[in-house]
Amino acid sequence: MRNIHYTHILYIVGLSLVFESFFILGAMAISWFFSDGQLMALFLAFLTVLVSGLSLVGLLFKKARIEPTRKDGFVGVAISWIAISLFGALPYIYSGAIPVWIDAFFETTSGFTTTGSSILTDIEALPPSLLFWRSETHWLGGMGIIVLMIAIFPYFGMGVNKMMLAEGSLMGVDRIKPRLIDVAKRLWGVYVLLTLAEITLLILADMYWFDAICHSFGTVATGGFSTKNTSIVEYSPTIQYIITIFMFLSGINFSLLYFMLHGRLSSLYKNEELRLYALIVVVLTILITLNLVHMTGADIEKGFRDSVFQVVSIVTCTGFASADYERWPIFAKVMIFLTMFIGACVGSTGGGIKVARFVILLKSLNHIVQKTLSPNKIYVIRYNGYPLDEKILSSTFSFVTIYILTFIGGTLVLTINGLDVDTAGSAVITTLGGIGPGFGSVGPVENFASLPVFSKLYLCFNMIAGRLEILSFMVVLALPYYKY
Repeated sequence: MRNIHYTHILYIVGLSLVFESFFILGAMAISWFFSDGQLMALFLAFLTVLVSGLSLVGLLFKKARIEPTRKDGFVGVAISWIAISLFGALPYIYSGAIPVWIDAFFETTSGFTTTGSSILTDIEALPPSLLFWRSETHWLGGMGIIVLMIAIFPYFGMGVNKMMLAEGSLMGVDRIKPRLIDVAKRLWGVYVLLTLAEITLLILADMYWFDAICHSFGTVATGGFSTKNTSIVEYSPTIQYIITIFMFLSGINFSLLYFMLHGRLSSLYKNEELRLYALIVVVLTILITLNLVHMTGADIEKGFRDSVFQVVSIVTCTGFASADYERWPIFAKVMIFLTMFIGACVGSTGGGIKVARFVILLKSLNHIVQKTLSPNKIYVIRYNGYPLDEKILSSTFSFVTIYILTFIGGTLVLTINGLDVDTAGSAVITTLGGIGPGFGSVGPVENFASLPVFSKLYLCFNMIAGRLEILSFMVVLALPYYKY
């Protein structure tokens, strides 16, 4: 492909692997502390990833110091996500915990993309170090390993603008400071602060420190990996409420959280996306609570707690479960399924279509009605007080259309592979949106282990496509056919 600098792309991949290797050291420390017998396997994984990354960086350092092109950024980021998922599977494979390559790749891809879908049938059987690595992939992928590199890329002489463009996790974030590097640093600061705050509160609520760390990683990253087979079901109401609050916070645009920490509370109220996000959570929680209380005779507090937990978990694309929602009344189940299409706020760690796009869609529909009723009236569509041009409106409609078509196409592909409609449809939407559990044989008390190999591989790339907001991934796929 012309105008593609492979030295830049491989250099980006190499740096990603170097960063990834450092985080394996955390799992090694846990293995040493618990003496779980995985230290050598983790050391070999660390060595493999580090040497592979350093080899690429060392070979290409001098050739990759100029600013990468936009195409380089898109391709480099996409391949980096695939590479860190492939190499991130090594701790599972070397240890023998997940000996089948496709299963290990699926688990790691689900971790780094903060999806939370799993092929493990007995999570609690994993050694502590691998449970930690499993949760750590969430935390590292939540804000984005690429965003972490952006924060320190200047020290390597690399440009960052094209990288930021291709990295979906910060698309649309309000500028905190003019320089993108400063944005990345400050958002990672908020990310770490949220994590530490949740760990502290969970420990104070009598959760074991190791479980508190792992669940905080999964919460703040809106990932959903738990250290328990039953997810959050067995924990106390206090712990469930704490996790609910932090899932909700992690679904908010992180730049808004930064403003909130600096006392700029007015920015929260004025943000239209945040208002709709909160409204969606409140309305869905009330409707499902009333439905559970009326149809099942559930206790009001228990019905409310299960409702708000699952609504926030699905809206933010976290995927933790405090109840088996497949046993809920049909109305509640339909509400949960529809919620899977919403997603969290732009600039958060959550996935999905994103609430901001729904704000723009609703305003566009209102604009159509206004123009129909008053053809001569000048009506400007505004978002948070700023006028939106046709390019933004067009890209919003295009994204939603592509998202729905990807869901339909993926469902058809999986049904051809032998899955029933409930399982296929929910598996596609839950991996595309980074949610985790679905319905049918991939429901909240089930897993993805029984899926055919092709289905698992397809869903792996579905997770990566969703993590990169689909369009970035499609750009990479279209590059070989693009006429320069």
